[in-house]
Order: sequence, then C-alpha cells, then structure tokens
Amino acid sequence: MRILILGGTVFLGRALTDAALERHHHVTHLNRGMSAPPDARVRTIATDRTSPALATALAAQRWDTVIDTSGYLPQVVALSARALSASGRYLFVSSISVYGGEGYAEDAPVQAPPAPLPDAWTSETYGALKAACEAEVRAAFGSRALVVRPGLIVGPHDPTDRFTYWPVRLARGGRVAAPGRPQRTVQFIDVRDLADWMVAALEQGLGGTYNATGPARPVSMQALLEACRAASRAESELVWLDEAFLAAQGVAPWKDLPLWLPESDPKLAGMMDAPIERALNAGLAFGPLAETVADTLRWATTLRPERPWKAGLDADRERELLTAWRSARRR
Repeated sequence: MRILILGGTVFLGRALTDAALERHHHVTHLNRGMSAPPDARVRTIATDRTSPALATALAAQRWDTVIDTSGYLPQVVALSARALSASGRYLFVSSISVYGGEGYAEDAPVQAPPAPLPDAWTSETYGALKAACEAEVRAAFGSRALVVRPGLIVGPHDPTDRFTYWPVRLARGGRVAAPGRPQRTVQFIDVRDLADWMVAALEQGLGGTYNATGPARPVSMQALLEACRAASRAESELVWLDEAFLAAQGVAPWKDLPLWLPESDPKLAGMMDAPIERALNAGLAFGPLAETVADTLRWATTLRPERPWKAGLDADRERELLTAWRSARRR
C-alpha cells in the first residue's frame, strides 16, 4: 500500500512507520518537521496541515490509505479529510476520551463539540474535540473511514511519562506510593501492538469504529507494579494509599500518580474498563506485559537524568505523602 501518515515522527507515528515498512508498504510523512527530524527512510512532505493551502500541496497526489495521528481540532481535520478524500481510506486516531459518560462501548454516546470551536485544545476539551474530528472524517470518507479509539498508549519513546514513571520509580527502590485499591484494574496498550494492528486492519480493508486498549485479560494495578519491580529487581515496598487520603492531600489523578483514576467517579473509572471485544475479534493482539515494562525501562535509561518529568511525583512530594500516610495510620 501507499500510506500517508499525518505526523509520523513521534511515538505512535514512529511505530506506525516501523510497522508499515516492516510489511513492505510505501510510506510518506506529512508534517512541519518541528517535533522531530525527518525520517530518512521515507518521503516527507513538509507543510502545515492547518493551512488552507494544504489542498494545493496535495494536488494530484493519491494514497491507498491515510493515517491521521495528529488531528486534534475538527476544523483542521476537515481540511485534511477533504483534501485527501480521493484517497482510498482514512484511519483517524481518536481516543476513548470521546465518550460522554454513558458507557464506553463503541456505540455509546460521545461528547458534543464545544461551541464555538476553539483554536487550541485543552485537557478539558480534548475528548469532545476528538469526537468532532471523527465526525469530519466520516463525513468525507463514509464507509472508507476507520476510527480507532486507543486508551493510554505506552512503551518506548512515549513523550507523556504517564506509564514510564512506574518502571523508573520502581527501579529507584525504597517505599513507593501506590494509588488506590491494589486489585483495581487498569488498561493501556503498547504502542507497537497498536501500530501493528492498525496497519494489519488497513491491509484487511477494515472500516468502522474500534476501541483499542488492553491487555486482552484484565490486569490489576498491583500486577503492573509487580511487573515493574521484577524488571529492575530493585528492593522496594509498595505503600497503598487509599483514595480518600489522596484526595485530601490534593493528589491529582492521572498526572501526579499515573494510571490512577478515582473509583468513586464512575465516569472516570469507566475509562479503565473499556470493552475491546470488537478489536480483539478483528485481530488485536498483545505482547507480554513484562516485555513492555522492560523495554520502556531500558529506553528510559537513555533519557537525560535532569529532564523535567511530565507526570508522576517528585521524590520530595512522594516522601511528604508517605510521611502523612504513616501519621494518619497511627492516629
């Protein structure tokens, strides 16, 4: 296939490029060249997808499939979807954040778009804007649209730190602040598993909407942290902090303690229990959790030690929490 990736050089785009080239497809990237250097293995069209001149830049060019990894605003996605409507298929990378709180199955209601449409997305508008982007893709491509709604994407080269924090933290050893109930289930997907499945889905001519997260069988937060501990073999003690204590201490779900969403909030808790049977039936498969953790930890050791983390507790804040927890337990 001739594949155009909108983005292509960062995290999921990088993994998609790897997967497509391994399957001997012809890959082109379209991006501004600002997030990472061009990939020498593929052709790059250097242009800004937000520009009305996008159609001119793509004139007379057609691809068997387009993969949109960088669509966040519906007015921008509309430009690319219309400019590329003569291409074969359009895979839009959406998010399970689109759901409106009445269930997380693919047919559940999604959030309404904000009005008026903003010029930039925020964490508060992210899900609603992704849902509106999906609508633009379907309007342009109809049954040729494939909408994939991943959960938390993890693995090497993740720029968010939302999973990487845990293998790195357990590798430091000592007393580790662990959030909520140990048997609370969590969901995430290795970027390589996601990319492999998306390329295979395009080869099969798949259309429609699919949740894409994992693993295939439920995994608890405790099992994840034990896998992180096993990867480094560091001496550590998991100290489980209950949700009421975390809330009282002002700990931010998801950001301060990644993969923690309060079970007391049914809308947020549902994000860790999204049904994935449709994708499993369409061939979505997963590598071992131990491999994801070990590869993520190995990659993390290549990062600058002094770089600021985007998620997770710093050592001082964690120490404060553990001290406060010990005091609370003694009362």
